[in-house]
Amino acid sequence: MVMRIASWLAGAAALALAGSASAADSIKIGFVSTFSGPTAVIGNDMRNSFELALDHLGRKMGGKPVEVIYEDDQQKPDVGKQKTEKLVQSDKVDFIVGYIWSNVLLASLKSAVDSKTFLISANAGPSQLAGELCSPYVFSTSWQNDQTPQAMGLYMNQKGIKSVFLIGPNYAAGKDMLAGVKSTFKGQVLGEEYTVWPSQLDFSAELTKARNSKAEAIFVFYPGAAGVQFLNQYVQAGLKNQIPLYTAFTIDELSLPLQKENALGVPGAQEWVNDLPNEQNKRFVADYRKKYPNLRPSFYGAQSYDAAHLINSAVVAVGGDLTKKDAMKAEMEKVNFKSVRGSFKYGNNHIPIQNFYLQDVVKDADGQLSLKTVATIVENDQDRFHGKCPMK
Repeated sequence: MVMRIASWLAGAAALALAGSASAADSIKIGFVSTFSGPTAVIGNDMRNSFELALDHLGRKMGGKPVEVIYEDDQQKPDVGKQKTEKLVQSDKVDFIVGYIWSNVLLASLKSAVDSKTFLISANAGPSQLAGELCSPYVFSTSWQNDQTPQAMGLYMNQKGIKSVFLIGPNYAAGKDMLAGVKSTFKGQVLGEEYTVWPSQLDFSAELTKARNSKAEAIFVFYPGAAGVQFLNQYVQAGLKNQIPLYTAFTIDELSLPLQKENALGVPGAQEWVNDLPNEQNKRFVADYRKKYPNLRPSFYGAQSYDAAHLINSAVVAVGGDLTKKDAMKAEMEKVNFKSVRGSFKYGNNHIPIQNFYLQDVVKDADGQLSLKTVATIVENDQDRFHGKCPMK
């Protein structure tokens, strides 16, 4: 009996060792995004682009195969937190990527940081992440929320706009976005409306207030389905010919097929546009359209593609030895990979210092609506919260 128990224990130990060796022989990545409901189109684009990046990397990093576990946060902070905890505690992933929504990321952040699991935000950029909640284990391949609307505020100054009415959703990113505009716009803000998020899709009351304010322009931030509804209602209300609209994240390659001609002539700001002339971006856009016919990549996808290459740079630098976290962190800080946005660098808080461009909607050679880079609004822009980050 004793021998049997000893034999069983030895076998169990061997299995455990085999299991740990197996885990060490692959790179495990958790990917948290929204894959259900009206905003699943965003999560799907992020997943598509991440998968394309893995194709370009030969489905390996540092010579090891890559395993990706995709989790649906359902656009809910509590669900995102639960899924992040699962990835860290049960799946024991080496990296976590994704996060569309700032409130979901903020709810999930502690689980990753406490476990010293590297987290790469491929979209959400709450001000806290750039400031007091910055971490050696957290990187962004997007931006800090305020930066894109700050660029649009600068462009509105260039256009000579003297007054604006601001509209956005009442959650972390919405507050950051409108604050970003106010930080650079030199004219008067004649109104500021926050709507219920994500359930409110009727903006008639807000549009009426904007009209009555007599503002020279409207600035709006609504991603996904809300952006489609807002733009369509703005046009239906007859405001397109009365009050110019300036946007951030409201018009993109995912929303354009639904917004159609309503989007023509409505400028936006972004750090990535599909026609940026660098070779990595040309390959990304062309191969995306080949892999996913009838679809076009968006900035969400571009940032996810970069996230895969950022992780790969760290894994390659340590020869696949993921216990060397300090060396991996140092490598990621170098931005030692070819980004689809062109060259950029990291600030002390691991938020990109990068260019922001004016984008406009045009009809391409195929007669399809597409986004085009019109001008560079600001070069090498750094977020305004980096001074609050304790990392040097």
